[in-house]
Amino acid sequence: MPVRKNQRDLTPVEKRRLVDALLELKKSGRYDDFVDLHGEFYVTDGERRPRAAHMTPSFFPWHRRYLLEFERALQEVDERVTVPYWDWTVDSSPTSSLWADDFLGGTGRSGDRQVMTGPFAHRNGGWRINSGALDGRFLTRDLGRPADPLTLPTRDDVARALGQSQYDEQPWDSTARGGFRNTVEGWAAGTPERWRMHNRVHRWVGGLMLGASSPNDPVFWLHHAYVDLLWARWQQAQPRAGYLPRTPLPSGEPQHGRVYALTEALPPWGDAPVALLDHTRWYRYG
Repeated sequence: MPVRKNQRDLTPVEKRRLVDALLELKKSGRYDDFVDLHGEFYVTDGERRPRAAHMTPSFFPWHRRYLLEFERALQEVDERVTVPYWDWTVDSSPTSSLWADDFLGGTGRSGDRQVMTGPFAHRNGGWRINSGALDGRFLTRDLGRPADPLTLPTRDDVARALGQSQYDEQPWDSTARGGFRNTVEGWAAGTPERWRMHNRVHRWVGGLMLGASSPNDPVFWLHHAYVDLLWARWQQAQPRAGYLPRTPLPSGEPQHGRVYALTEALPPWGDAPVALLDHTRWYRYG
């Protein structure tokens, strides 16, 4: 069974295989298809249409299937490749190993935030931004946001999330005050700390990770692999809890027809959340 490893435990050969598979997927055009798909399904609370991917209970199962499809595409290039995870509670510095020149490259230069190091730097020729980018054709980052410093989530933040006894709660959107899903997704409307957990990581990386086309940065996949791992850990920590809502919301509910219950098929694949609860059908975490 494929094993998703902590990125810090990858061997130099494993890093090279992953980088090569990413570059090949980019060259073929399939990588940009995944970027476009994420942008298509980034639907906010204010839009009067179904929300499968963000600000919604199906945040975890939708991204699990999305990540799995991406991993399968990488494995068509190199069957030995899996998506590693980035534990941002430990590797929380711009000098951490994942930002090395032989892996993801580092932060952007001052001014335009263009990444100048590593295999995904535009000047190295293999990584041209084609999807959803308004600020150029190159990868951008602003690790840690030095002009207005931001820290990554901590182990205490993760512990508080894993201690949530309920998966999600009304009103099933970004304004939910409790529940594991919104605690990890990280919307914090009405509080002094606007961005938390998953959202805070996107903000910390900056650049292209800030918008709906965030998969343009390869670190997106490592980030979401860790988010997926946190869901698996929460399921172990809270065995009596389960996905909510379990049944479709009635017609009188404001979110009727906009969020997905346990057995409702998620677009674009048609799997319901219930079919995506157990990741060990496809992979395990090292």
